[in-house]
Amino acid sequence: MLELHNLTRRYGDVLAADDVTFEVPSGRMVGFVGGNGAGKTTTMRMVMGVLAPTSGEVHWDGTPATRAVRARFGYMPEERGLYPKQPVLGQLVYLAQLHGMQAQPARRRAVELLDRFGLADRVDDKVEELSLGNQQRAQIIAAVLGDPVALILDEPFSGLDPTAVDQMSELLREHTSQGVPVLFSSHQLDLVDRLCDSIVVLHQGRVVAEGTSEALRADAPLRYRLTTTGDTGWVRGVAGVTVIDLEGPSVLVEPQDEQVAQRLLTDAVARGGVREFSRIRPTLSEIYREVAA
Repeated sequence: MLELHNLTRRYGDVLAADDVTFEVPSGRMVGFVGGNGAGKTTTMRMVMGVLAPTSGEVHWDGTPATRAVRARFGYMPEERGLYPKQPVLGQLVYLAQLHGMQAQPARRRAVELLDRFGLADRVDDKVEELSLGNQQRAQIIAAVLGDPVALILDEPFSGLDPTAVDQMSELLREHTSQGVPVLFSSHQLDLVDRLCDSIVVLHQGRVVAEGTSEALRADAPLRYRLTTTGDTGWVRGVAGVTVIDLEGPSVLVEPQDEQVAQRLLTDAVARGGVREFSRIRPTLSEIYREVAA
């Protein structure tokens, strides 16, 4: 298990990360979301030891993470770290050797992954000769070589086409199925919602929400959509109901509780036909905007 305990990073008067605390359990995928400048990259750099925290600690399996432990983490930085003028396969093997792999097993594994990502015919090309999407594929391969015990990935899906996103998702799931904890940041909230076991939302350097997508939705305001055969303007006068949006026969409301919601439905039925009365569950994007406001 990877644990972040009260990680704080200060640059003068600016708190880039402010008491960041959460965990990435073994075999789980955690999505790390937040706006530009929220502190995600700073936090991930502290996890990797690239950046020293002003205060706080990173723990691995209950003890402070050492340099040797961090060397076994697979890391994909925000600024892609492959050498543009070096051949793809050669530097992948070199990077795997830095993680302790022998040259021949590293070459076999790198070739296998390059083939899996459709790059089997580009192994001798320089990185700068690849498209940006293919460079991203190569960077992902670099992160997972060397049998990492944890994966820390900063925007791994950026620039990938849908096929590559599916390939990457499958690859990450293979690692979590082997007990590897995965932490990745992304602005693609629908993808985070689909892939992750839990989500951490960072805003202005602080964790403002954490949990499964279902748990985060359960904490969202209670909202219903009511559509009738007539005008719904009368809903404005119902006690305990806040009207969010109203247009003719359709109204979006925020009832005080479920009892009020059922009373609203009873009133609507008594006034005529009801075409729809449904609970509105917010998207992850809506939850993010709410907690990061």
